[in-house]
Amino acid sequence: MAEPVSTPALLALRDQIDGLDRQLLELLNQRARVAEQVGEIKRAEGTPFFRPDRVAQVIDKIRAANPGPLKAEHVAAIWREIMSACLALESPQRVAVLGPVGTFCEQAAIEYFGGAADMIYCASFDEVFHATASGSAQFGVVGVENMTEGVVTRSLDLFLHTPCHVVGEVSLLIRHNLMRKEPSLHGIEAVLAHPQALAQCQNWLNKHLPDVERRAVSSNAEGSRLAATNPAWAALGSERASTLFGLHITAHAIQDEAYNRTRFAVICLPQTMATPPATGRDCTSLVVSVPNRPGAMHDLLVPLKKHGVSMTRLESRPARTGQWEYYFYIDLDGHPSQPHVAAALAELRELCAFFKMLGAYPVKN
Repeated sequence: MAEPVSTPALLALRDQIDGLDRQLLELLNQRARVAEQVGEIKRAEGTPFFRPDRVAQVIDKIRAANPGPLKAEHVAAIWREIMSACLALESPQRVAVLGPVGTFCEQAAIEYFGGAADMIYCASFDEVFHATASGSAQFGVVGVENMTEGVVTRSLDLFLHTPCHVVGEVSLLIRHNLMRKEPSLHGIEAVLAHPQALAQCQNWLNKHLPDVERRAVSSNAEGSRLAATNPAWAALGSERASTLFGLHITAHAIQDEAYNRTRFAVICLPQTMATPPATGRDCTSLVVSVPNRPGAMHDLLVPLKKHGVSMTRLESRPARTGQWEYYFYIDLDGHPSQPHVAAALAELRELCAFFKMLGAYPVKN
C-alpha cells in the first residue's frame, strides 16, 4: 500500500514536534547531569538515594503548575518516570516482586518506583520477604488486601516475624483478562491463575466456562507463561502480560467486581529507609495479641476511643499455639509522631502480650 501524501501544514507541524523533542531530550539530559551531582553528594554524606516524600513533593508541584492541555495524572506519570530514570543514574533501586514479569505486583512496583527500578523476580511472597530482609533487594512489594477477596493471609503471617517494616502502599485497580494462544473460548481445558484471581472471577467462570478446570499457580504471570506453552490452557492477567507472552485476550475485564482494587505494601529494612515523616494522610499498621480472657478485645479499643484514633482495619490470624489465641492486625488513621496517636499506642502497648509496629506510611485518598 502506498504511503499517504502529507500536506505542507502537517509536515510543518511534524518538523515543529521534532524540534521540540530535541529540546526536551537536551533538557532531560541536563536534569540527569544535575541528578548525578546530587547522587555524588548523597554518596559522600551517606544519605538515602530514594526519597518517596521528595518524589511526591516534586510531582505535586508539577501537577499544580500544569497549564494543560495534558491531564494532571498523565503529567504525574511522566514525571515519575523521569525521576526514576534520573535516580537510576544515582543508584538503581533493587526491588523484589512476585514474578515472573507481567504480574500485578510488578505493576504496583513500577507505579511506586518507576520503570527504571531494577526488579528482582521471586516465585512467592515468602521469597520477596526473604530477599528484602537479607539485603539482596533494597525494597519489596507484596499484596496485602483485595477489595473483594479480603486479606492476603500469607503476607500477614510473614509480617509477623520479618525485620522489615512498611514504608508505603500502592492501591492498584485490577482488571483480569482471559488470555490464551487461540483467539476464542473454544477448546479451553484449564484456566491457570493465582488463587485470588480465580476467586475474583468465579462468577464469570461459572457462567462461561463451568466445566473447565481451575488450576492455581504462584502468580497470574506464571499462569500466562504456562498458557503460552499449551493452546488448551488459558490464563487470567493484565494486558501487559498478554503482550509479554504473546497471548490473545479472549475476554476483557472478567472480574466479578468492576471496581476491583488490591493494596500492595512497600517494605524495607529500617536501615534502608526510616519511617516516612507525617504527611497528614497517613496509616499506622501494627500487629498485637492479648491474653485470652473475657473483655480483652474490648480493652484494645478503649485507648483508641479515648484519644480519638480511628481504626480503619482489623484482621485476626491464629497464633498457632494450640491455645485458641490470635494475632490482630490493625490499621490506624494517623502517624505515631502525632500526640494523640502516640498516646493511644503507648496505652495499647501496655495492654498487649505481644506488640509490633509494622510501619507508618502515607496513603492516597
